[in-house]
Amino acid sequence: MVVRTAKVLLVLLIGLFSLLVGVDNIIDYGTNYTFVQHVMSMDTVFPSSALTWRAITSPALHHAAYVLIIAAELMTGALCVLGARRLWQAREAPALHFNAAKDVAVAGLVTGFALWFFGFMTVGGEWFQMWQSQTWNGQEAAFRFIGCIGLVLIFLSQKDDEIA
Repeated sequence: MVVRTAKVLLVLLIGLFSLLVGVDNIIDYGTNYTFVQHVMSMDTVFPSSALTWRAITSPALHHAAYVLIIAAELMTGALCVLGARRLWQAREAPALHFNAAKDVAVAGLVTGFALWFFGFMTVGGEWFQMWQSQTWNGQEAAFRFIGCIGLVLIFLSQKDDEIA
């Protein structure tokens, strides 16, 4: 029962974190919009970079990308909170039911993993060469989020046995 409760709690915490990040990005829109703008514009990468042709300088596309990021953060949070609720409701159920109740939580965790791995590490970090910027490099933070979410996803995905 402790393991099941731990799974519920960890999924809930990821959900609350993701909701907080999404809401903070709405309330303080300009701060991280500026981050997205600089990353996509590639205006702080190495001057000799041969990849600056990838830069996107359209404010409309910056806003669109930022809105997608916020939507993914909120979706991650909502799915994880809903998933934690479903897991909590199934915590005393037979193993088959508890394992089946993991689907929404897994969807939430995968959404968050995809956002921070693909969105920040792949698109931001590699496509837009975010790693070259001393000021607008969010890869370390993204990696922390990926690590936390990934560990919870692995833990949650382990098959649960019957409660003794």
